[in-house]
Amino acid sequence: MLNWRSKYLLIFYLLTLSGLIFLFFHINLLEWQGHNTFGPSNIHPVGPSPLKGKQSFYRHLGQESSPEEALKESYILESIKWPGLPDQPTPTPLEWTSDPAHSFFVIMPMDAGRAPHVGDQLEAWVIINDFKGRTKSYGGDFLIARLHSPELGAAVAGQLLDHKNGSYTVIFPLLWEGSVQVEVTLVHSSEAIHYLHSLRISGQDRVFYKSVFRSGPLSETTVCNLHLPASEQPVCDYTDIKTGEPWYCYKPKQNLSCESRINHSWGSYPTNLLTQNETLLFQGGVNIKARIHARGSHSVTVLPKDKDKPSAESISGKGAPTKFRPSGYYLNWSWRLLSGVVVREFNPAAITQCLKGKQMHIYGDSTARQYYEFLTSFLPELKDFDLKSTKKAGPFLAVDVGNNIMLMYSCHSPPIAWDPISVPQLRSVADQLDGLVGGPDTVVIISVWAHFTTFPVEVYLRRIRHIQRAVMRLLDRAPETLVVVRSANLRIQNPEMSPIFSDWYSLQMDVVVKAMFRDVNVFLLDAWEMTVAHHLPQNIHPQPPIIQNMINTILSHLCPEKK
Repeated sequence: MLNWRSKYLLIFYLLTLSGLIFLFFHINLLEWQGHNTFGPSNIHPVGPSPLKGKQSFYRHLGQESSPEEALKESYILESIKWPGLPDQPTPTPLEWTSDPAHSFFVIMPMDAGRAPHVGDQLEAWVIINDFKGRTKSYGGDFLIARLHSPELGAAVAGQLLDHKNGSYTVIFPLLWEGSVQVEVTLVHSSEAIHYLHSLRISGQDRVFYKSVFRSGPLSETTVCNLHLPASEQPVCDYTDIKTGEPWYCYKPKQNLSCESRINHSWGSYPTNLLTQNETLLFQGGVNIKARIHARGSHSVTVLPKDKDKPSAESISGKGAPTKFRPSGYYLNWSWRLLSGVVVREFNPAAITQCLKGKQMHIYGDSTARQYYEFLTSFLPELKDFDLKSTKKAGPFLAVDVGNNIMLMYSCHSPPIAWDPISVPQLRSVADQLDGLVGGPDTVVIISVWAHFTTFPVEVYLRRIRHIQRAVMRLLDRAPETLVVVRSANLRIQNPEMSPIFSDWYSLQMDVVVKAMFRDVNVFLLDAWEMTVAHHLPQNIHPQPPIIQNMINTILSHLCPEKK
């Protein structure tokens, strides 16, 4: 007979064992749900919308990373972490925040008083003060800089180093001779970045999408997104079968099935994302894209390359551990690469000759569509086929029969915020790449970034991972295919749009896409540097001279100059 202690001990062991079995079963069930894909007609319950649950939801759906991918992605996410604010009152009083009007920069002299020469590296020291003129004790401001010579049509983007004490070093390579001017701009203060970061991780939706469901006389429009609280009403699951990337719409309340969805479109952007105090950090001409002026001269004269002396790696002694090397620069407002092919000018006849017998497949957002629009307007023999497509999303097809040229554009799958797109056209870039044969007569251009600023950066990282895998599969079966990956670019900033489309969000995506494709045999088109360096106003859609420079750069890789 068991005594009473033994009986209670046995009951305790049995309860513990039951709990472990229950926990093990549910952990495996949750893992299976997280890694499985669901058909378009399934109703899949989605978790609640608080920060922790939503972040977890965004991060883990999609194809699982390999150990190597997971390690690389963790390094990338670590590299884009932004310095936080020190302990201080919330909200931060405006007079404590970064003020471009009270800030300044100084061009640092060369070592040993020598004059700057082509091949040297120029540095400027930036001091950020608040609205009271006091130097800040911490960093985290978002600055951009360029070195330019207006009379030569020459310019190059600078590299910024944050010393996290209110001071920054800006580094420029000296690539041409003559008078050069330094230009430094505050895009956002560190305090504004703090609020932008909070918005990004808060789980608060900053864009809404919708779809129309129709069957016979019945029609209903419902809200769609990457995440929808299932507690409000049943949800239709449109998770991509191949990539596992999620997309959901609320199921219509009428007698309409999930299969009756006919289109996807942009719904709206929320207003009043910032409080009255927070809006003070986003004032046009005050602390959004405001120029910081020099204390002393803002220019120096660069002499020809000094053949008798080695180039100075650093001028001020406080700067970069290695010499900064941008991807390229402008001269006569023509883009020149610092490594790789020589970029040359292409007129319509030269473009036609270069593309003769070739197929060009362009995928992505409207910054990719600009290439299609430029080429079809620039080449008179390239004729559009009327595919009855939507005005923005495509797909578009143009052909020059005489020269056997085919040009195609197709948008990426949601999230994409455009006019209604037919459901059959919502194909992922990865899926479309898997349908290409590839080869030496195939050019692929990919630009996917602009519609991801309203989501956590992990969502974008996951999308690029799936595209990168598809690119690698394409290059495995057809290694002579030219694949061009375009990075993000800067755009107009104003108080209304900055919380949704800030250049700070785009900067992080620029770092992600470059890092993800750095070790892949593709050409990375550095749209970020090309828009920072150019004198034209920054816009989501760069102006035609910049697009023409991009086209010239791409075609120079496709048809390099014969030596």
